Amino acid sequence: MTDAKPLRADARRNRDALVAKAREIFAAGDFDLRFDDFARLAGVGTGTLYRHFPTREALAEAVYREEVVALCARADELRATRPADEALGAFLRGFITYLEEHQGLARTLATLMATHTGALADGGQALGEAITALLDAAVAAGTIRDDVRVGSVMMALHGICAAYDQPGSRADADGVITLVLDGLRRGA
Repeated sequence: MTDAKPLRADARRNRDALVAKAREIFAAGDFDLRFDDFARLAGVGTGTLYRHFPTREALAEAVYREEVVALCARADELRATRPADEALGAFLRGFITYLEEHQGLARTLATLMATHTGALADGGQALGEAITALLDAAVAAGTIRDDVRVGSVMMALHGICAAYDQPGSRADADGVITLVLDGLRRGA
């Protein structure tokens, strides 16, 4: 998603340590932590923090981008190892599990990145491309309809994300995924 020049090994380790610690802190929803404390907790100097991430939002964007890369890699892995319709279903259900396991992180990233529409758009596009590849494989296999586009699936996922903090949301989210998958099947 970015064209940054490669980092030296020590700089990469420091950056990775900052991102990993930020992921933990964001997942815990710790909004009171001073930005400089990220450096101390990651075991790096304050200058290193600011060299890589000038703001809390820039650090949140790095965490978000890595999470999107991991989700997209999971879609690729499923597409390579499972029948097409199973890969699509496993990815969509896995997305719900991911959302449940990372609620604090998702909430924090959404709050911190509210003004980073470019990063959010890039992430949405990357996820859309990963889901498109899953859909295309299932269409080619003849297991799902060919008249449903990725936007419909993404809208269902957005709806799930928007309502996820409601009581009973996991069961409702699973139900929405079942509806989506049933609606995608050939002959539906």
